[in-house]
Amino acid sequence: MHIPNLLSWMTFLPLLGGSLLLFLPKTAKSAIRAVAAVSAGLPLLLAVQLFLNFDRSQPGMQFLEKYRWIESFNIQYFMGTDGISVTMILLTALLSFLCIFASWNIEKALKGYFFLFLMLETGMLGVFCALDLFLFYIFWEVMLLPMYFLIGIWGGPRKEYAAIKFFLYTLVGSVFMLLGFLAIYFYAGEPQTFDMVELASRHQVLGAPSLKILGLPFAKVVFLALFFGFAIKVPMFPFHTWLPDAHVEAPTAVSVILAGVLLKMGVYGIFRICYPFFPQVAVWFAPALAILGAINIIYGGLCAMYQTDFKKLVAYSSVSHMGYCLLGLAALTFIGFNGSLLQMFNHGTATAMLFLLVGVIYDRTHTRGLNDFGGLAHRMPQYATLSAIAFFASMGLPGLSGFISEALVLIGTFNADSIFATKFGSEMMLFSGENIFKICTIIGALGVIVTAAYLLWTIQRVFLGPLNEKWKELPEINMRETLTLLPLAVLVIVLGIYPLPILHLIQASLLDLTHTLVASW
Repeated sequence: MHIPNLLSWMTFLPLLGGSLLLFLPKTAKSAIRAVAAVSAGLPLLLAVQLFLNFDRSQPGMQFLEKYRWIESFNIQYFMGTDGISVTMILLTALLSFLCIFASWNIEKALKGYFFLFLMLETGMLGVFCALDLFLFYIFWEVMLLPMYFLIGIWGGPRKEYAAIKFFLYTLVGSVFMLLGFLAIYFYAGEPQTFDMVELASRHQVLGAPSLKILGLPFAKVVFLALFFGFAIKVPMFPFHTWLPDAHVEAPTAVSVILAGVLLKMGVYGIFRICYPFFPQVAVWFAPALAILGAINIIYGGLCAMYQTDFKKLVAYSSVSHMGYCLLGLAALTFIGFNGSLLQMFNHGTATAMLFLLVGVIYDRTHTRGLNDFGGLAHRMPQYATLSAIAFFASMGLPGLSGFISEALVLIGTFNADSIFATKFGSEMMLFSGENIFKICTIIGALGVIVTAAYLLWTIQRVFLGPLNEKWKELPEINMRETLTLLPLAVLVIVLGIYPLPILHLIQASLLDLTHTLVASW
């Protein structure tokens, strides 16, 4: 069944539901929670409808909605989705719905919390659906204020510092993005447009050698400006320092969204804008991106190993795992792209589980110190079982989702040196070493060992050994908490055994992007 304007309904239903909350009395907490759950549940149902009706054989945009908006500047309300964005839409809708129930214990300013959370969901879904740069930027900025207040009001002891740091880092990235978008609008030829599909078809114009900005090659300057804005969101070393503070201070559900969805927007922006608009610069920059991805993997893993705060450990693990997304993105191969995009989805589910699990234990003990626990598997076996699934998936254990995506990244990157030499020529590279990609792949593989080290050590400190007498009366995970974790656990297991439901969604669009990059030379 085709639903007219499905993407618009899915995007704005959370905001509509959040607006209804404002008319409810603040004392009607049950009604507020129910309206919030319905407001996040309806987009999830529409996302399922999108999944069932998505044509996996078509590389182009589907479910298009295009209306005139600001005609004097040729700005349009343009929405659509392809294989690159559809997986992120599914992930966003699912995590947002589960996070409503993970927020059930929120008491402080409940109405304001759920309104801001639903507004945040609208911004996230809008980013993945927008096909007009102006509209994309509006949705990108819509996410900023709700996240700032969700951390700054409902966060931990250092919430103001973490919220301001998040705001400033993200705002700086947004400024560079805006400058890049305006440069594209003015230099991409006539008619001037923000239409992302049309602009992608003009990549030869945008990459013309004669096109300069302040005397420098236009394509490289704008590519790097956009890349900088997206790299902060990933977050990529050395622009990552806002992330651990934001994660540690944020409420559990906000940490889930931050790691599960917002980090993916940086990689998505490179997939959606940087690569199709500037394919020649993408090839030029790929070795540098591979090096940055390898640094992320090792640096994030070593930082995670050093942590004694459960939540901060998971935060730094996200820095490490997003490095695999960057590494697969740098390979410019079909297999590498598949691994990168699949890693975005799989990391979103596994890390969401980890943050939810941290929230469960923190609600009971009011501590996240890894050395404060011990032997919890004796007292909370169900909690320990779900934790083991999340830990082993994040570790990349075969049979769980993290393995296949990381394996595809490493396979797709290892032979990229020879592919680059054959198709592009090493003289086109920013760095022209013969084995840059092989070295980065080996470093990425070593990151798996680092990940196993800190996660196994965490399991030992928290779940194994004698039970700490301090927690001998600790209650087991309850039904509501279990229901927020079970859907993610099922996805982690199913996609680890049979990843084709996601791979079939993304392959046509990624194959088309790969052909665009090769044809650009």
